Amino acid sequence: MDIFETNRSSILKKEAPLAARMRPTTLEGWVGQSHIIAKNTLLYRAIVADRLSSLVLYGPPGTGKTTLARIIANTTQSTFTQINATAAGIKDIQRAIEDAKSTIALYAKRTILFVDEIHRFNKLQQDALLPYVEDGTLILIGATTENPYFEVNKALVSRSMVFELYPLTVADISTLLTRAIADTENGLGFLPVEINDDALAFLADRANGDARTALNALELAALTTEPNPETGQIIIDLETAAACIQKRSLCYEKNGDNHYDTISAFIKSMRGSDPDAAVYYLARMLYAGEDPKFIARRIVIHAAEDVGNADPHALMVATAAAQAVDFIGMPEGRIILAQAAIYIACAPKSNATIAAIDKAASDVAAIPIKAIPNHLRDPGHKGAKSLGHGEGYQYAHSFPGNYVPQTYLPEALADKIYYQPSNNGVEKKISESLKKLRPHKSYDSDL
Repeated sequence: MDIFETNRSSILKKEAPLAARMRPTTLEGWVGQSHIIAKNTLLYRAIVADRLSSLVLYGPPGTGKTTLARIIANTTQSTFTQINATAAGIKDIQRAIEDAKSTIALYAKRTILFVDEIHRFNKLQQDALLPYVEDGTLILIGATTENPYFEVNKALVSRSMVFELYPLTVADISTLLTRAIADTENGLGFLPVEINDDALAFLADRANGDARTALNALELAALTTEPNPETGQIIIDLETAAACIQKRSLCYEKNGDNHYDTISAFIKSMRGSDPDAAVYYLARMLYAGEDPKFIARRIVIHAAEDVGNADPHALMVATAAAQAVDFIGMPEGRIILAQAAIYIACAPKSNATIAAIDKAASDVAAIPIKAIPNHLRDPGHKGAKSLGHGEGYQYAHSFPGNYVPQTYLPEALADKIYYQPSNNGVEKKISESLKKLRPHKSYDSDL
């Protein structure tokens, strides 16, 4: 490293954001993620013993993936190389591989290659790493905010240990904030900063598990707050903290795990008849910028899938909501979506419709039926009547109650029951009606 590079590194370290300056460099300074990095855990022991195999660190932003890689860099006796997949190309990968080959040949040392944002690599770039991870030339550490089982080469994942990092707790972030205020070398200890308990709790909570968000908000508050003219202290109160982190940080990418996890929680809450949870997850999606039309489509699907004929109005409400949201737009559309979600969450539930169509589809595929029963066939098209099509059909409206016993299923399926209504809501009445009309079939249901 020449004098210019040394000066550049020194300036960058001094001018870097607080979150970057406060990254711990040893396991002793690590905070949180005790499920994977507490003492005596597998990963902790592997780092301390310098016996790492390839691994993938997966979790939301600000949870410590890059920090953990830096700690490994400071602990290992192997050569440590870092590239960022957002900027690196195939030539950078090839250069890292060649350097690793030279290092192992000249110094008998292995190379740890840390690839930040590894999910940004395309298939070709990920494939280029595979042979050298497999033969041990490289120990790969990949960091990603996306589910590696979807976004990272399956062969790479199968040769790596996957560790999931969770959002930090409020207590973890409070510890990091307090540490940053006291740290005179890398933190804000050179300033006379005081933060009251309410402000500390607010920042720790509002960061939503993201340490980077909390620390950068703290730095903004400290550097933009005028000192008290009498004491010279920089007092960070609740009002100041709120101004520096006005909107709760949410990890929510529209093609990522949080997108799927949140919509899943929303649907399961409606299915579970919990309107409070349903409207919370709805608000969470809207807050994160989810497409209201996507939410409306899911509500329509849910109305048919999980409410069905237990409350036929649910589908009407859901469809009307989808049309209204498209017509009205946001922010008023949030009210329409909430009305539909709450209605469906409170409606009686039945998935009998799904069971009916799925069972029927299975029989269509598995049981050969040569022809539609003759009396149900259409006699109206050319020559059909002369062939006896429609002969023997009894018109229901010509009989009392607009019903006449008649076989409609093909003979091979005559005893089949596809639609088994539940005893919930409107379907209870449907079940009672079917029992009267078709006493030869069993429509008893405990659903």
